[in-house]
Amino acid sequence: MKIAIVILNWNGKALLEQFLPSVISFSSEAGIYVADNASSDNSVEFLKTHFPQVTIIQNSTNGGYAKGYNDALKHIKADVFCLLNSDVEVTKNWLSPIQEAFINEPNTAIIQPKILDQKNKDYFEYAGAAGGFVDKFGYPYCRGRIFNTIEKDEGQYNDIADVFWASGACLFVRSSVYKTLGGFDEAFFAHMEEIDFCWQTKNLGFDIKYVGTSTIYHVGGATLSNTSPKKTYLNFRNSLYTLVKNASGNIFYLVLVRLLLDGIAGIKFLLEIKPKHTFAIIKAHFSFYSHLSTLLKQRKSQNRLPKYYSQKSIVWTYFITKKRYFKSL
Repeated sequence: MKIAIVILNWNGKALLEQFLPSVISFSSEAGIYVADNASSDNSVEFLKTHFPQVTIIQNSTNGGYAKGYNDALKHIKADVFCLLNSDVEVTKNWLSPIQEAFINEPNTAIIQPKILDQKNKDYFEYAGAAGGFVDKFGYPYCRGRIFNTIEKDEGQYNDIADVFWASGACLFVRSSVYKTLGGFDEAFFAHMEEIDFCWQTKNLGFDIKYVGTSTIYHVGGATLSNTSPKKTYLNFRNSLYTLVKNASGNIFYLVLVRLLLDGIAGIKFLLEIKPKHTFAIIKAHFSFYSHLSTLLKQRKSQNRLPKYYSQKSIVWTYFITKKRYFKSL
């Protein structure tokens, strides 16, 4: 099985210098690529000088995560693509359990390893943790992380499990499935495009797995901090995009409930004296409504299978019933 590890880079020389050595040291069975999104620092020159064994693909523009990978993967031939963030430290033998799972389970299209916090290695990392799910209103959560409650890694997720989505921080996907879906939806630019992609993969009848015997450490927020209003904007907008495109049932009811719940989130930000995040949510909704007709056309053209996502509201479960850990859901 030929695996291509593809690291998307945008002005990330410092991250490449810190984390690329671990990828090279522990990934001898894979080809390693850096897809550069038109960086204005000297990332490319740095790679050519210090890491000549890495293949560089230079994208002409910074199209974010979605377009960046779509442009780069056209130039790579492999059985499996590993889409790896530049702020990830990998570990010894991290690829072997992933390869084994793909070989033994032909219906598995996407795999995510265990993702721990590179800055606090005893805890799971926000973006993916031990595999993701969405509730019926499109809000994402993870085994090991629900909203801002992050679990300590005590071996509770050292398993192989079916999940709904895999984190874009480290997402393994069969190239055949990636090509069938036509890659990522470039309207997302960044954030949650992997959830949309995984949802479409599920709707094709494929499985998505978490493999807890493979471990990586992710910095998180290295490109866009969790405190950034732009990240709030992209997360709220793209969550609505994903919901309309993929969810089964009465989509107008789901969007109406989301309008209410997102409004409550906006009020919460105001009470926390974070008005920029409130305005980011408002901006996200206006952008969503302006693209609604396109999203509805995409919805009509896609196959949708019910029951692949939680029928509960994670907002209600977390904030009202106070269930903060995955095992209590």
